[in-house]
Amino acid sequence: MNKDNEKRECFGVLEKVFPMTDKGLRQTPDDCFYHCSVKTKCLQQAMATKEGGKVEEEIIERGTQSGVINFFERWSRKKQTHRKIKK
Repeated sequence: MNKDNEKRECFGVLEKVFPMTDKGLRQTPDDCFYHCSVKTKCLQQAMATKEGGKVEEEIIERGTQSGVINFFERWSRKKQTHRKIKK
């Protein structure tokens, strides 16, 4: 933990708190999921980065490929994601 702000060095680092698994899906490690008191804020911080925007795009593409998301919903969600990334 960093004593200045009581956050770990891994706080908000996407590849540490939401890494890609061998199956091609992202999953929070057990250490974060069960033992971290700030896991929600940490994951929110990680998803607010440009890399987090790419993760959102991955989710949109998987939804499109599986037929859960139609063209217009895909377009709308991608547009929202790109707006977040530019901020």
